[in-house]
Amino acid sequence: MKGVVFDLLERTIVAEHGEDAWDDLLATTGLTGAYTSLGSYPDGQFRRLVDEAAVSFGMSPQDVIRWFGRKALPMLAASYPEFFTPHTSTRPFLLTLNDIIHPEVRKVYPGADVPWFDISATADGALVMGYQSQRRLCSFAEGLITGAADYFAEDVAIDQPRCMLRGDSACALVVRLG
Repeated sequence: MKGVVFDLLERTIVAEHGEDAWDDLLATTGLTGAYTSLGSYPDGQFRRLVDEAAVSFGMSPQDVIRWFGRKALPMLAASYPEFFTPHTSTRPFLLTLNDIIHPEVRKVYPGADVPWFDISATADGALVMGYQSQRRLCSFAEGLITGAADYFAEDVAIDQPRCMLRGDSACALVVRLG
């Protein structure tokens, strides 16, 4: 996993819970916390930090990941405004994930293993975002989508009728914006 994710996790935890909370997570997990954004680190380190944060914050690991995605989105928008400023709402932003945003992520962070979204629309206008990633971080995707809706000042409801964590072959996020 790219170090930028670890950097965002640290920044998010420090912003919401303070520097001591991050230091405590590192101490409890035995990790050094020496992450550089361009570095690559074992996925297991991210999982260890999330699992320990879940215990510390009284949340499930999936809720920690979802919370992290939501809170990290404004930091991404501040660091990469070129991905956000062309859009005035969440829907067109989400539609650029596969064709613009993720290819650019691969340019900035060579070797990044980004998820693929199979995006379609329902008759009532909802987006169905099929999510595929070996990391199974659909909760992170859900948090980022919610963070994007916050960024564009829109309401969002997300249902997940299929999830790899429940044994499905892929995840499906049904996104209703309003």
